[in-house]
Amino acid sequence: MALDHEQYVELVLGCVERVPRGRVTTYGAIAEVVGQVAGGGGPRLVGSVMAQHGGPVPWWRVVRADGSLPPSHDVDARPYYLEEGTPLRATGNVDIKRAFWRPALTR
Repeated sequence: MALDHEQYVELVLGCVERVPRGRVTTYGAIAEVVGQVAGGGGPRLVGSVMAQHGGPVPWWRVVRADGSLPPSHDVDARPYYLEEGTPLRATGNVDIKRAFWRPALTR
């Protein structure tokens, strides 16, 4: 089933909205789940969607596979992590092993 861009965006943002407080998921995990319906799309496409449309959703809960955010987001995300009790490593990155949440697609 091929989706248009707007439908893809809605699926990505829907996944992000379901990430629980204090937990994170990755661009790749979202791409995997949404790609099952969309028939493709990778982490970079998810990142593009988040950059263009992610402001209203909890964007700080989507990180790279190593638990980091793009450097431009790190300072803005840290207060959310502390407030939500997101597990962090000494480096300041999210402790992905303890905080990871696997998204599931619900339509």
